[in-house]
Amino acid sequence: MQCPICQHTSSRVLESRSADSGKSIRRRRECLNCKHRFTTYERIERVPVTVIKRDGKRESFERAKLLRGLVRACEKTGITAAELETIINDIEIEFQQRSLREVSSQQIGELALEQLKQISEVAYIRFASVYRQFQGIRDFVDTLAQFKQNHPPTETTQTPQAVSDPLDASGLNPTVHQASASPSACSTSLIRS
Repeated sequence: MQCPICQHTSSRVLESRSADSGKSIRRRRECLNCKHRFTTYERIERVPVTVIKRDGKRESFERAKLLRGLVRACEKTGITAAELETIINDIEIEFQQRSLREVSSQQIGELALEQLKQISEVAYIRFASVYRQFQGIRDFVDTLAQFKQNHPPTETTQTPQAVSDPLDASGLNPTVHQASASPSACSTSLIRS
């Protein structure tokens, strides 16, 4: 390491400490020529990632932008800020491991969805609705059907077995129908008392 005073290239390390929450190492050094003491920092060099948007524009990957989208999708789901940070860290690690310099916004969205799929169905559907630009109920139904096919219900997941008609309080006697992923498969039969 070159001394900032005399430009001599030999120095010795007096002390090393973790800095920046473990993301860098702070080293206190002494020049072997002039005995001047100085501090250096050692950091991991990350490959800068450029995002290719849907319209073809390119921009730098912004961690905060992805975090905002995840926070919106995860509102009132009980997912902690630490879990969201972990999701973003995992996505960034994926980029670094592949040494990707350019990544499409679609790839980022799919990686985020894969992470959300493991922790919250609600957050997954919310994020997918914005990321995949849902145009109507059919998009929600298709995504839910695909999610259900790939992830059978767990103990914490409750799938309604039957849906009753909201007109029940009106004095009409509704029949109960099995829930279906297809809106066209549902019909309402009302019988007057």
